[in-house]
Amino acid sequence: MSTIPTFVITPSGAADAYSQVERGGVAPANGDFGATLRRAMQGVVDDLHGADTKAMQALSGGGNLTEVVTALSRAELTLQTATAVRDRVLQAYQDIIKMPI
Repeated sequence: MSTIPTFVITPSGAADAYSQVERGGVAPANGDFGATLRRAMQGVVDDLHGADTKAMQALSGGGNLTEVVTALSRAELTLQTATAVRDRVLQAYQDIIKMPI
């Protein structure tokens, strides 16, 4: 049985990765984190809507089962990634709040 690799996700690393994907592999030095985060969240929503559409097509008798499973797996992975990023951002916020002034 193989083990699943674990990755440490930082907010700046996530922003850089999404910027690279959106710009075709070239990340800007000064990116707007808020805009990058909005684009990433829109990608999450799009993946979830795509999986929902494929599932509805399969339930109505159309659609390919392989495409449905692939879309659902992608949506699950996307949701897990978004949850991991959210958890890291909240942890960073809590760490900042605990800092003495």
